[in-house]
Amino acid sequence: MVKLNKIYTRTGDGGTTGLGSGERVAKHDLRIAAYGTVDEANATLGLARLHTGKDGPVDIDAMLGRIQNDLFDLGADLATPDRGEKLDYEPLRIVDAQVVRLEAEIDQLNADLEPLKSFTLPGGSAAATYLHLARTVSRRAERIMSELASADGENINPAALQYINRLSDLFFVASRYVNAQGSGDVLWVPGKNR
Repeated sequence: MVKLNKIYTRTGDGGTTGLGSGERVAKHDLRIAAYGTVDEANATLGLARLHTGKDGPVDIDAMLGRIQNDLFDLGADLATPDRGEKLDYEPLRIVDAQVVRLEAEIDQLNADLEPLKSFTLPGGSAAATYLHLARTVSRRAERIMSELASADGENINPAALQYINRLSDLFFVASRYVNAQGSGDVLWVPGKNR
């Protein structure tokens, strides 16, 4: 269990921060950018949840609440690099079951949606718009995680990469679902304003 008694420590005043392994790295380190962007996606998801509830037969808010908790798991996974060293504890990692759950939820939401005939623009309802924002932030997190995974000496949990990839797909499908099961989608009209 996490216990926070004091919020500021002054240990980061010199521009470094501590990873879960105890290692100190620069605050601009790619690993910090990765889990910081995951945190940003989580905050954006909190905005979406201000506008969600039980939309149709699916309780979107409960689904997004589970995902917010998973995003903290993902941040913890990224904050503790796997460099083959022995730690005094078992680090928290994203597991395949979390990826499988996202896939099942995507399929559940998508089952009642009409196929798209164009790309959708962020809009329609407040919930859909914030879900599109969460989608774009999670895609940025994925790009940073991918870059980190390709860096020398860095390992990223494959399930974590799969999770973040599926997550943006879920946010897209959920945005359509909360837009009156797709009937409220705002569609892109190519060249409309030429």
